Amino acid sequence: MHPRSLAAWLLCAAAATLPSLAMPADAPPSDDPYLWLEDVQGDKALAWVRERNAETLKQIAAREDFAPTRERLLDVLNSRDRIPMVARRGEWLYNLWQDADHKRGLWRRTSLAEYRKAQPQWETVIDLDALGAAEKENWVWGGAECLGPDYRRCLVSLSRGGADAKVIREFDTVAKRFVDGGFALPEAKSDVAWIDADTLIVGTDFGPGSMTDSGYPRVLKRWKRGTPLADATTIFEGRAEDGWVGASVDHTPGFERTLIVRALDFYRQETFLLEGEQLVRLDVPDDARISFLHSAGVAGDTLLLELRSDYRAGERVFAKGSLLATDFAAFRRGERRFQPLFEPTETRSLAGVATTRSHVLVNLNDNVIGKLEEWKRERDGRFVHRVVDAPSPGKLGVIALHDSQRRDDPLAEQYLLSYTDFLTPDSLLLGQTGSDRRETLKTLPASFDASGMRAEQLFAQSRDGTRVPYFVVWPKGAKADGNNPTL
Repeated sequence: MHPRSLAAWLLCAAAATLPSLAMPADAPPSDDPYLWLEDVQGDKALAWVRERNAETLKQIAAREDFAPTRERLLDVLNSRDRIPMVARRGEWLYNLWQDADHKRGLWRRTSLAEYRKAQPQWETVIDLDALGAAEKENWVWGGAECLGPDYRRCLVSLSRGGADAKVIREFDTVAKRFVDGGFALPEAKSDVAWIDADTLIVGTDFGPGSMTDSGYPRVLKRWKRGTPLADATTIFEGRAEDGWVGASVDHTPGFERTLIVRALDFYRQETFLLEGEQLVRLDVPDDARISFLHSAGVAGDTLLLELRSDYRAGERVFAKGSLLATDFAAFRRGERRFQPLFEPTETRSLAGVATTRSHVLVNLNDNVIGKLEEWKRERDGRFVHRVVDAPSPGKLGVIALHDSQRRDDPLAEQYLLSYTDFLTPDSLLLGQTGSDRRETLKTLPASFDASGMRAEQLFAQSRDGTRVPYFVVWPKGAKADGNNPTL
């Protein structure tokens, strides 16, 4: 892993949080003397954290290498040489950029043609630091839910100081301002989705009983523009003991559908198809991840299942970790004919899935080395396999650029491929399905001279015969004689 990636990984690991668990209503009083620490925003808990931080900092700061290490890591984290990762919305590539001058960040955009340049020209859409200063709020970016195909209207989520609860406000990306009298939700743990330009599906704190025991939406309502939230029409109710409920609306022409999800717990969920006012439960494993491959103007509607447990379909059992494809219409008729696009082995595991207009891109790990495979859907619904000659041996990431709502999408079969390894600076490439040719869009400068180094993958064998992969990064020409310094 490149040093820049390692620093980012450490920060992500430190920032990770676990979901809160509700105590049963009839639970006996706790005699835990540290129960007050669960009040994570409480004055006593925050004071205790500050004291522990001060103790830790005092010990770490006493080290001779603390100051130079701190400055080096800050230089890496604040460097403008970072690759600005993007999400496509219509003609634009959007990015949230944070640095020493923009601690909360700039939500900005550029074109693909401009993004190809070493120094792209970015257009600021929202300056979060300026917005927070103007509104006297400590706003932290929480994401944007935008309505295609023009993506002009977005539901922007902002949290105070990074809290789970968010304020949601409608934003106009052309005028670059919040919409006067537009959709707005007060601070709560909310879930929103566009049905159309004047209608939302909303899960939020509607009042007593509308949230789960975990503090997330229990009720989903259809909310029309210009009407009070109190007049929104209920379309789904979960149970108090559920984790949460939410909705996803697919606006792909010819394949429009609304899915309702009821989270039973952290790993399991029920998925419903909303047809008019009727809910039809999809007969999929409750711990599977589902997605679809379909596109405007293209025949074929494929259901994709990523399995988290073994799944029996007819006479066949598919192992957990598999990726399955089937015709969605046939599936709804009761047929269970799946084509496996990936099946795990002792050395291979699924790392990610992305879809273009007619391909499923499978990002996998083989002995912890990233690999990329393509599955092209033919007119008869079958998938044809191709192994992509991707950079190796390192870590891959793939993001499809296809917009399924566009019939004439020029990026229908293009994708972004990220790559990093121990000795190679992070890079971002533009790929095309059906081809191994790629265009390098971004590459970070090297943080150290790796010309005299080599990275090798070796295997240790355990007593039961299992081969365990590991990597050795060492100078070229070095011998494994037991005299090399080792970290």
